[in-house]
Amino acid sequence: MNKPIPDKAEVALEFPDKLYIGTFERTSQFDAHFDEGGISLSLHRGGEAEARRTVRMHLHYALFAQILRELAKTVSSMPLNDVAHQDTLRDAAKTLYLALEAGARQ
Repeated sequence: MNKPIPDKAEVALEFPDKLYIGTFERTSQFDAHFDEGGISLSLHRGGEAEARRTVRMHLHYALFAQILRELAKTVSSMPLNDVAHQDTLRDAAKTLYLALEAGARQ
């Protein structure tokens, strides 16, 4: 169920003695879905062995909900003229809201 990444993602994993940084661009793929415990997100960059990367994250529902709340608090830091990104985020949030509403009614 991998989909092409429509933009770009950068991931940094920092340990006391190591730093891993990976980028995932339009040639990469992602998968995001709900499961029994929360949200599962995978980013995958294919290609030559040295360039291949995969990142997997699992966030429990309460953490993901709090992340959404924190993002809502910082919307004002987005450039006012960044209408395209604002529209994209608004549409995605509305789609999630409507899907959750429909699921609650079943």
